[in-house]
Amino acid sequence: MLILHCPYCGVSAEETEFAPGGEAHIKRFGPGASDEEFRDYLFARENPKGVHFERWRHAYGCGKWFHAARCTVTLEVFGTYPAQTTEPPQAIRDAISAKRPGWSWREFE
Repeated sequence: MLILHCPYCGVSAEETEFAPGGEAHIKRFGPGASDEEFRDYLFARENPKGVHFERWRHAYGCGKWFHAARCTVTLEVFGTYPAQTTEPPQAIRDAISAKRPGWSWREFE
């Protein structure tokens, strides 16, 4: 069972108190996007075996969206941070690198 920490209200709880929202940091293209860019935005998702960045909503709490960095193999959570953040905080990337040398996800290392 995942234990997630809401960065807004400070509650740490089991994943059943939260609702998953899919992959985090997806690039959204504007009205002039090509058909391929729009298709990729709608359907192309990473599904790695390892470190992954996801969106979560504190459904039974404050109701706010946030991002979480976790390992899909071990369910280890490396940290959570506000959804308005455009890239993972350096502290979380350093925590991942300390336990998983050489990891990468999209453009993040």
